[in-house]
Amino acid sequence: MSPTEEVSLELMRQLRASAQLQHAWIAKAWQDERNLHPAAAMLLSDLAKHGESRPSELAKRRMVDVSVVSRQIAQLSAAGLIERRPAPEDGRAALVQVSEEGYRELCRWRGMHVDFIQRALAAWDDRGVVELTERITAMNEDLRDALGGAREVERIGKEGGL
Repeated sequence: MSPTEEVSLELMRQLRASAQLQHAWIAKAWQDERNLHPAAAMLLSDLAKHGESRPSELAKRRMVDVSVVSRQIAQLSAAGLIERRPAPEDGRAALVQVSEEGYRELCRWRGMHVDFIQRALAAWDDRGVVELTERITAMNEDLRDALGGAREVERIGKEGGL
């Protein structure tokens, strides 16, 4: 038995509102962050998770054009959050990795995110948050399946951000 049209529409409204609220918090929290765009921080988080990478690999994982990744790499490099080196097999290509300063910043940013959620959900107990997380996880799996389970779709939401 699937949900009714009205129930489905309300779920979509609430998911949209949740995404907009998260976007609003990120925009507010990032106003003073070294002139970095939040997407650059997501790229840094990706690098921390997957290790040293070529810009083309980053672009593929992030599902964006390599020119977008190049701009983000330039921002992160200028801020001292990543290091670049020539690829050993092809000196024209670059490899990028998170610098020590980058790891410190990621830790601080994650702390900001956790602090926000803890303040926002202060009246919730762990059990309620775990139950909500499990339901959202199950919903995301079903949404991925409905989209055909494409490799790129499988990655969305699993790798998360910071």
